[in-house]
Amino acid sequence: MCGITGWISYRRDLTAHQESVDAMTETMSCRGPDARGTWVTPRAALGHRRLAVIDLPGGAQPMEAGTDDGAVAMVYSGEAYNYVELREELRRRGHRFTTDSDTEVVLRGYLQWGEEVAGKLNGMYAFAIWDTRTEKLVMIRDRMGIKPFYFYETDDGLLFGSEPKAILANPLATAEVGPDGLREIFSFAKTPGAAVWEGMRELRPGHVAVLDRNGLREHAYWQLTATEHTDSRQDTVAHVRELLEDIIARQLVADVPRCSLLSGGLDSSAMTALAAKQLGEHGETVRSFAVDFPGQAENFRAEDISPTQDTPFVHAVKDHVHSDHSDIVLDGAALSDPAVRRAAVGARDLPVGLGDRDNSLYLLFKAVREQSTVALSGESADEVFGGYPWFHDARREAETFPWLAGLAPLDFRGTLSADLADRLDLGTYLHDSYSSAVADTPLKDGESGLEKRMRQVCYLHLTRMVQALLDRKDRMSMAVGLEVRVPFCDHRLVQYVFNTPWSLKTFDGREKSILREATRDLLPESVVQRKKSGYPGSFDPNYVSAIQSQAADLLSAGHAALDLCHREKLREASVADGATITTGQRAQLERALDLAAWFDLHKPVIKLN
Repeated sequence: MCGITGWISYRRDLTAHQESVDAMTETMSCRGPDARGTWVTPRAALGHRRLAVIDLPGGAQPMEAGTDDGAVAMVYSGEAYNYVELREELRRRGHRFTTDSDTEVVLRGYLQWGEEVAGKLNGMYAFAIWDTRTEKLVMIRDRMGIKPFYFYETDDGLLFGSEPKAILANPLATAEVGPDGLREIFSFAKTPGAAVWEGMRELRPGHVAVLDRNGLREHAYWQLTATEHTDSRQDTVAHVRELLEDIIARQLVADVPRCSLLSGGLDSSAMTALAAKQLGEHGETVRSFAVDFPGQAENFRAEDISPTQDTPFVHAVKDHVHSDHSDIVLDGAALSDPAVRRAAVGARDLPVGLGDRDNSLYLLFKAVREQSTVALSGESADEVFGGYPWFHDARREAETFPWLAGLAPLDFRGTLSADLADRLDLGTYLHDSYSSAVADTPLKDGESGLEKRMRQVCYLHLTRMVQALLDRKDRMSMAVGLEVRVPFCDHRLVQYVFNTPWSLKTFDGREKSILREATRDLLPESVVQRKKSGYPGSFDPNYVSAIQSQAADLLSAGHAALDLCHREKLREASVADGATITTGQRAQLERALDLAAWFDLHKPVIKLN
């Protein structure tokens, strides 16, 4: 896992711009704390920061391969879980390898298959290849968008990077944010390909982009398709179990310490149990980590998305599978620390996230990184198998993204100033985004009624919501040099379950029926029966009082970020009774503080005209 960046110019001599290439590369140091490298030629400059996971001594980058017609160089981030099989196939075709890394497999795969190498890979990856033979740049991103990839066209080429900060470190890029950028920040519905910064785009999941002297071309090499599902219930459950066994086995491969992120929910528990089973066959014990908060039992308040506490279920699983478990306990002082908020906002390059849940995720990953380099996460199982409450109630019929149904007003719950809310018109933006997403949904001929609607709902989650969650998880983990793998995003599993009828996905009248049945033999009964409960938030009153004080300081100082905020509502939230403060008021405080941290770190130029 790594951070990559690069600069292509067809008119400048980039050998005279080493300083800028170094600056771009160093912004990725958190993503790759183990090594750095640059490769600079007149037309192309590549930068790389490495987190060593496989073939620690042999996977240095940028990696170059010579051919009779010229060199081909690559910077690569991610993991190809089928690299062993691909390496054997390439050897049979005459390729010789000098390392044991998956990086070299991908590079030589390009030499063999060109851009079609993308379709050969199973994994999470984002990489760029400069081919001196044709002076073209080939950019490829994994099917589900697990690994980020951003690019920015210039007057004579292109800048790219794992994160926007790498691109913004180049003098050709400007840190401007226009109306659509603000709409992306505040809408909670990530538009594929869109980036917050003016002139910047994100390579879409499952896409290849090629830049040459004729311009930039982009096309999909993979996308979800609608096909007939003919397997019986029993065969479906068995196939899902078979896939999960294979996926976990592949994703446990690493030359560094591994662990599991355990919440006590069905998804992470099933993943942890499968990992424990497979490692146990080799005499190993799985490590597991969970987040917790002081006084959570006394302060906990049940919410729609989080009806139960995690800790009792976490401990039931760790006892059941005999994991080497650690609870990471985070208090209100740690969560409200302005330095932690700056780190979380800086990691995401975005000012509005999930409040204390972002801060705690960052601190959790930081603590995990002290003992492990690779972690398995249950992220995206709810989107794949239909786990959220709104999959199962009237919200699924709403003419908007189901996770936003019932949230009003659409001005980010009072965060924005009234004038800005009017100008952004988030309601229209969301309606147009929703309509576009629904229109893109692949359907079978004659599909109608509930089955059609639930295919649309699943598609919305897999192409819109998942993107935001995967981006958050990647940024927070890589900010501390932790590689997080997401087994439930294996494209084989996603495609198979996407085409499983909704009636089969809920055959026992509950959410995630197939996953529950496929893994129940591995789990304690309490976890098998547990309802969906999201990533936990803290209910520590000290956290609330701290962010109220910090928001009051912002108001007193007249911070520039407040130009975007509804000052009166923020002032009311800053003096509200901590015992009765509403969820909306707490969100106002957190988002104002996030905005202030974003302004301090990125110094964005807001352009509304």
